[in-house]
Amino acid sequence: MPPGYTEVPFLSESPERRFLRADKVIAPGKDYIAVVDTSVGRLVLDLYEAETPTTVNSFVFLALHHFYEKVAFHRVIDDFMAQTGDPKSIDQDPATWGTGGPGYKFGVELKAELKFDGPGVLGMARGEPLDSNGSQFFITLKARPDLDQQYTVWGKLTEGADLLPKIVRGEPPADPTRILEVRIGVR
Repeated sequence: MPPGYTEVPFLSESPERRFLRADKVIAPGKDYIAVVDTSVGRLVLDLYEAETPTTVNSFVFLALHHFYEKVAFHRVIDDFMAQTGDPKSIDQDPATWGTGGPGYKFGVELKAELKFDGPGVLGMARGEPLDSNGSQFFITLKARPDLDQQYTVWGKLTEGADLLPKIVRGEPPADPTRILEVRIGVR
């Protein structure tokens, strides 16, 4: 954990990937980060829990259940974004990647002050309906103002920007970059 943060204990011993809803796991007034170990190195994410509490709570809930372990970056497009979070990308046909989720959905949290203003911005991936957020998310590889006010901005990369070019490109990549573990820190 980065200095000043305490690791939040996992809620399950092994990966769980199907839920009816996300239980409330974040506390008001606390600051949360995620340390994401990938097959290309470590990413540290500052989570916007005050601005997007539903989204951050869902991500933290899933991470505390080992949901993201072995999940691939299944859609990675130069000058756009790297998308991950689909449990189908662990062991199902790559033709299905991008269609999976945690078993529940929730709506967008749009804040005028939160923008896709550079590389390393976290956005929630969703289908056409505004209430179709689940477990999939993306990290921008450059500024994408065309996405502002359409997708929830829920955090920003604070460490590991140098790794973004190393995430394997493709839709889907033949040998994708994978998430190994996500740990949550709080202060």
